[in-house]
Amino acid sequence: MSRPDSTVHPFVAHVADAELEDLRARLAAARLPEAETCHRPAPDPRRWDQGVPLADLVDLVDHWRTGYDWRAFEQRLESIGQFRTTIDGLGIHFLHRRSSRPDATALLLTHGWPGSVAEFVDVVDELAEPSDPSAPAFHVVAPSLPGFGYSDRPAGTGWGVGRIAAAWVELMGRLGYPRFLAHGGDWGGVITTVLGGRFPEQVIGIHTTVAQAPPGLSMDSLTATERAWAQGTADFWTYRAAYAKQQATRPQTIGYALVDSPVGLLAWILDKFAEWTDTADSPFETISRDRLLDDVTLYWLTRTGASAARIYAESHGGVNAYDPELRVDVPSAITTYPRDIERCPRPWAQERYRDIVHWETPERGGHFPSLEVPRFFVRDLQQGLAAVLAASGPRS
Repeated sequence: MSRPDSTVHPFVAHVADAELEDLRARLAAARLPEAETCHRPAPDPRRWDQGVPLADLVDLVDHWRTGYDWRAFEQRLESIGQFRTTIDGLGIHFLHRRSSRPDATALLLTHGWPGSVAEFVDVVDELAEPSDPSAPAFHVVAPSLPGFGYSDRPAGTGWGVGRIAAAWVELMGRLGYPRFLAHGGDWGGVITTVLGGRFPEQVIGIHTTVAQAPPGLSMDSLTATERAWAQGTADFWTYRAAYAKQQATRPQTIGYALVDSPVGLLAWILDKFAEWTDTADSPFETISRDRLLDDVTLYWLTRTGASAARIYAESHGGVNAYDPELRVDVPSAITTYPRDIERCPRPWAQERYRDIVHWETPERGGHFPSLEVPRFFVRDLQQGLAAVLAASGPRS
């Protein structure tokens, strides 16, 4: 009987020219609907009331076809360092940027949906080699979630947040990091919370931008601001989360469009970047068009629109779901951005995260802070994890 392969292999991302030519041909041949009936001149956030406005999509599709350079993103990934290894029968892709600082600590960064490792390419260098010598330095590991990017697409069920967290512990140990820090947002934040709760022997502490309280807590003792946070989160899941319900119940159905139509994929993802960023009209007020297209093109070229959507089916309810009884006793840093889709009041967060050592509520930023406010994101992550390290005591 053969033993599982635990080898870590260097990886090079380089698609054939024919794949890029096919993408451009599909974009040129796209069939588009008529304009939205709530049309308004920009800038006006109400332009997006029915979804992505036609004029914005046409402009971005034209840039994707004629001006965007995928090869530049491939080169950026290569400059950071890419690898793959097999864990629990699945090939996992990850970025790995080691620091030159002897006091550096291992840091695991986990993205969510509709993100990817593209969320971290602009912050990795500063985290590994901070320009401020007094800031902590990190050996950065940023894996692609199962079914995302250059990680394998699972052929069976079972890859929910708990299994992913266990795979990340195996990955970090395999890289020589038996103890490490963890950060995440969106699904990455959920996985980070699972890591902190289930693996306290390996996880020094965590930083997350998506604190999630245990269910059933009362609003009675909350301040007016805290009640507004809680009500806003409830309203999001009631009125603005149709995408999540679709992906949690019928990921295969929406997956056909996401894998077959680059324009459909772009619109599906762009809609979320527009709604979830801290902007007055367009996500491109804070995020470059090319960085968003790096993310979308990664989904397109790896054919992962359907497989990435399945994380909702795997983790919303059922045996693989987030454990409502989970508690986190390792030191925790929590940052809640003002335009994020979920904002958890601190009294509620403290019911799950028992040792909050850093609590930040910035004045700017939304669901994608590493892309929207990268300088603040790095500084806050450094400060939050410095507090975590101080609270965790001397390292052996």
